[in-house]
Amino acid sequence: MLNHTSVTEFLLLGFPSLHHQQRLMAITLLASHLVIFVGNLLIISLLLAERDLYRPMYFFLCNLSCLEIFIATSILPKAIGNLLMGSKAISYPGCLTQCYFYSLLGSIEFVLLAVMSYDRYVAICHPLQYPMLINSQLCLQLLLGSWAAGFLATVASAVLVARMPFCNANRIDHFFSDTNSALLIKLSCAETQMVELIPFVASSIILLGSLGMTAMSYLYIMNTILRLPSASSRHKAFSTCSSYFTFVILGYGSCIFMCIQPSSHHISYNKAVALLNTLVAPLMSPFLFSLRNQMMKGALKAAWKRRVINFVVV
Repeated sequence: MLNHTSVTEFLLLGFPSLHHQQRLMAITLLASHLVIFVGNLLIISLLLAERDLYRPMYFFLCNLSCLEIFIATSILPKAIGNLLMGSKAISYPGCLTQCYFYSLLGSIEFVLLAVMSYDRYVAICHPLQYPMLINSQLCLQLLLGSWAAGFLATVASAVLVARMPFCNANRIDHFFSDTNSALLIKLSCAETQMVELIPFVASSIILLGSLGMTAMSYLYIMNTILRLPSASSRHKAFSTCSSYFTFVILGYGSCIFMCIQPSSHHISYNKAVALLNTLVAPLMSPFLFSLRNQMMKGALKAAWKRRVINFVVV
């Protein structure tokens, strides 16, 4: 069936209650986007420059930082532009593109979080076997598997939404386009039940599957940490995982809330939680994974000292 869409653009209603603070909202989002971009780029640069950080844990962290930049960039520039220009429009192709990449990158991130939890499980529960079990080949396979899982979970719903006809309604009560919220799908003038079901099932599999693996890994980790003989060993092991655990709670907690809330009710709450998931979590990522990690702080200090010495010598 061909797509007989007559709609050429959609209107993102955003936050109507903050109509008089649009410029302030735009400046806040712009500042947040810059912090997300610069902070995660700093982590990526540090991980690539410091050979002491060439370890599986930091390989996955580097890819997580890339995803945080991609996710924020898929949403925030358009939202900032609309706020500054006083516009709410997003083109039909732009809307579908934003939908797909947000769903794709979010799915990849959840699978990657599960992979990272498995890495921490092996490192803490089986430290002697860790170099043999988590090698560079397996790391690459797990990363490619994360991207493949994200692609398979989102490609079917993307194709179905792209083939749906949109006739007259074009107002999306959100600040970005997202197929998982069903706000876009409900605007179609065709039967939407099956198209709504497929993204829900796919996102549930990714969310609950990765959450189950992550929770199981951390249960084993906590059990192992509590059995360590000395308090210093327990503190060191817990500090290694605390940043991941905090980030996991932010990511999974916000997404589970959006899944269990009906899309037609509590829309303002869903927007706030979506803002938490797309802005606050990526904003906290550089601080969680750098300032609370001893090796990252040591590498950052060493890199800073080298820059100071080179500057003085020059």
